[in-house]
Amino acid sequence: MNQDYIKPDNWSIIEEGFDAECVKSSESLFSIGNGAMGQRANFEENYTGETFQGSYIAGIYYPDKTKVGWWKNGYPEYFAKVLNAPNWIGIDIEINGEKLDLNTCAEVKNFRRELNMKEGWYHRSFEATLKNGTEIAVSIRRFLSIVLDEVGVINYEITPLNKDSKIVYKPYIDAGVTNEDANWEEKFWEPLDVKKSGNEAFVTAQTFKTHFKVTTFMQNSIFTSGEKTGISPSNIDATADKIQFSYDVIVGQGQKSSIQKIGGYTVSLNHENTITAAEKVIQSALAVGYDQMLQDQIDAWAKIWEMSDITIDGDVKAQQGIRFNIFQLNQTYLGKDSRLNIGPKGFTGEKYGGSTYWDTEAYCIPFYMATKDQEVARNLLTYRYNQLDKAIENATKLGFTNGAALYPMVTMNGEECHNEWEITFEEIHRNGAIAFAIYNFYRYTGDYSYIPEKGLEVLIGIARFWHQRANFSTNLNQYVILGVTGPNEYENNVNNNFYTNYIAKWCLEYTYEQIQKVSLEYPSDHKRITEKVKISDSELQSWKKVSDNMYFPFSEEYNVYLQQDGFLDKELVRVADLDKSQRPINQKWSWDRILRSPYIKQADVLQCFYFFEEHFSKEELKNNFEFYESFTVHESSLSPCVHSIQAALLDKMDMAYSFYLRTSRLDLDDYNKEVEEGCHITSMAGTWMSIVEGFGGMRVKDDTLHFSPKIPKQWKGYSFKINFRNQILKVAINHKETSFTILGDKELEIVVNGKTLVVTTENLVSVN
Repeated sequence: MNQDYIKPDNWSIIEEGFDAECVKSSESLFSIGNGAMGQRANFEENYTGETFQGSYIAGIYYPDKTKVGWWKNGYPEYFAKVLNAPNWIGIDIEINGEKLDLNTCAEVKNFRRELNMKEGWYHRSFEATLKNGTEIAVSIRRFLSIVLDEVGVINYEITPLNKDSKIVYKPYIDAGVTNEDANWEEKFWEPLDVKKSGNEAFVTAQTFKTHFKVTTFMQNSIFTSGEKTGISPSNIDATADKIQFSYDVIVGQGQKSSIQKIGGYTVSLNHENTITAAEKVIQSALAVGYDQMLQDQIDAWAKIWEMSDITIDGDVKAQQGIRFNIFQLNQTYLGKDSRLNIGPKGFTGEKYGGSTYWDTEAYCIPFYMATKDQEVARNLLTYRYNQLDKAIENATKLGFTNGAALYPMVTMNGEECHNEWEITFEEIHRNGAIAFAIYNFYRYTGDYSYIPEKGLEVLIGIARFWHQRANFSTNLNQYVILGVTGPNEYENNVNNNFYTNYIAKWCLEYTYEQIQKVSLEYPSDHKRITEKVKISDSELQSWKKVSDNMYFPFSEEYNVYLQQDGFLDKELVRVADLDKSQRPINQKWSWDRILRSPYIKQADVLQCFYFFEEHFSKEELKNNFEFYESFTVHESSLSPCVHSIQAALLDKMDMAYSFYLRTSRLDLDDYNKEVEEGCHITSMAGTWMSIVEGFGGMRVKDDTLHFSPKIPKQWKGYSFKINFRNQILKVAINHKETSFTILGDKELEIVVNGKTLVVTTENLVSVN
């Protein structure tokens, strides 16, 4: 049974009532971020119950030495650990001599927390009775500024309800933090300096090995009845990696007292002197002030929502789900810095490690292309170009030559840092997604310039890898690709995974075509690139030989492409006939049993049909969808969105809606029983795709937007906006009609259900 304690609401994530069993899940769900940093929704005050402490800084990592029982050539030297950053949110509270701790209070009532997605802030409130009999009301608001993205702010208010009270606020910053899991239980942070000045404090530390220097800072102000008091610390405790101030306040019964804490990080990635930078950041925040910072935050989120919002009328849970997904994507990555990328857990947890998977290219780029300026998506492509040398190095370690490039499964800086052999060595389809993203960017934006400037070098490196990775089978008289793991990670070391073989063939063909195009249209770039990579016509012809004669396993009996050789040798028991007590199989079964089963973690053959939909007939999609979906357990967060899109295309609307709910509420309802580890950020872009590409039926064909809109019966209507080649198109769909509006000064030609329409700035165009 899925969890069901989050209250349905159009714009907020709401929890009512304190339940210690939900604390870690809520720490994930109520996480906040601003693209530069983020944190789980840990309590500011001390909490002795079970908790998963986590604060994170974009781009900061630690190379945790790989720990394996049997070292294999080509293994990565380290696992890129997403680091728990120094804690700046901590505020210990003492009231009449007793520590405030929700785990030990005599009573906690009216507990409520809210993540306001519309305005970008997190609020928590409760009433508590301490063991000493003091009754208090507490209200806390926290946000991470998008405008001043090195700054976060906490406003922590306490009102004694039954007696005058002495409140001691003890704000601190602490670099003595650890990760939940580490291969060798090493410390990751080396303290360098602790500094204080008035109500400000600074702890500077650097990561071992990678030597990222971070200054964590705080500035505190005390208020009584809304008036700033000017109180100074009564006591200061400092160690090598932590500093804590104490502020003593006498508060009358019913009188409100509060601490406003400014905190955050300045990082050596952006500053030469992080302490000086921190001092300037504090002054900038104080000059703006809490109230204006909050208003600036609200305004910044209003601007984000103006373009990226999707509205759903008549289904609050569906509405809440899509906004939660869009909100988390924007908290994680705003496209300001091409050195950054979109980690699978974002700023909500440390699982997986690394900041970049193939999820970025396969799922996230479409969202960012359509909801932001195209430069944001281009930055994500540039990220991979900047790491091409490392991709070539990764391939070289595995025995490839001549500039062949294998992009890593997991990375922070371009080096492979995933240490499971069946993934590191075998899940090579990731290379194809990176090439596909280059194609997809041009198809959507119409901007070809990236390919001659940077993208063609990436494509050539990838094509060289596929050419060398395939081998000729004298038995089949065709080229094969052996020993791989496809997108379905419940199969390892298989031969001729259909998706892998298909995308390899496509990469070779597409790269060949782009070389010819650049040669004709960008001769100077062609000369520069061919001289740099030393490519010859004979090499291109050898690529063509492989791509023209690639093997694809196919079943005449079922009329489907086979996921891999030997798939039909399995005991083909469909998921519908599997005892529900055995689910999820990744938590109930041994790995041996999973590998022998027919069960599919996520779209595999169907991932190919999603990327290359125009290459196959609708009848082929139907056959393959109905066959493979029946064996799919959807135990990957990336699974439901592809199935939702394809179910909508096949007019299986009940199924499409069910998959949409699953992808949009995967974390809110904890379908996979693991949300306490963090949210599934990259798959959230798939939720957006489920509506825009699935129900909206949006495709780009021949430089033109095409739509085949549908609507779930559970909805009254829905709408979304698309930034297509710098023209904003609003699409609104209900059960009677679909309407299109251009927000700009140019007309736009679109195709709806096969009919060409022109949308002008003066007219609302509607189609029944």
